Amino acid sequence: MIKLKLPFLVLLICLISPSFLKAQKKSPFDRGSYILKGDTLHYRILFPLDFDPTKKYPVILVLHGAGERGNDNEAQLKYGTELFLKDTIREKYSAIVIYPQCPASSFWSNVKVEKDSATQKVKFLFQTNAPPTKAMQVLLGFVDELLEKPYVNKHQFYVGGLSMGGMGTLELIGRKPGIFAAAFSICGGDNTLNAKKYAKKVPLWIFHGQKDSVVPYEHSESIVAAIREAGGSPKYTLYPNDDHNSWNDAFAEPLLIPWLFSHRK
Repeated sequence: MIKLKLPFLVLLICLISPSFLKAQKKSPFDRGSYILKGDTLHYRILFPLDFDPTKKYPVILVLHGAGERGNDNEAQLKYGTELFLKDTIREKYSAIVIYPQCPASSFWSNVKVEKDSATQKVKFLFQTNAPPTKAMQVLLGFVDELLEKPYVNKHQFYVGGLSMGGMGTLELIGRKPGIFAAAFSICGGDNTLNAKKYAKKVPLWIFHGQKDSVVPYEHSESIVAAIREAGGSPKYTLYPNDDHNSWNDAFAEPLLIPWLFSHRK
């Protein structure tokens, strides 16, 4: 019978422990935090392969949905990261990808969420010319700081998001239309009166699922119509069989990243 010494047994248990294995699986997204007037915005950042700080790179800012809010600086990576981690994407479209995390107590966009007492459906009342939420205010400061980085290409600064993040994307480009070279919004929405702020300034690709049971697709339909009326030419993709998880199909669109990179400020 082989006798194992205690230190070796401890090491063996650690090696087969799920928590140990999880700890060994390090995410390529580095952790970071931005603080503005005492408020903290956690974020995860993916640098390009063979990153060279003396060069300038495009930036893709990705805003998550309401379910990924918090302060663990982890949950926001739940959707879309597979696209940005693909070797083919990283090799051909070298960019800095950033996932900020909205605190649980806030919301990216200034929208009132109500439940219809008759239908029990959730209603989204998008605001216009309203002050930014605390999360949006810190995000705006974070964007300004990023633009000061010597390795950021100011001509290729992009933003996109899903659900609450899709709403936040439209509000963000409305607040800073001169910054973003292009944007995408998945199952989001905005007040149609805000469309004129970015219709002609920021190329947009809007996605939605026609069977969305959380954020009605009519929100995207109305904002697309408003953008066109204001002189813009948004791309619009409606998935007839998708529910709220239309981000799965949107992030799988082979032309999404090429489309983003085809636009410059």
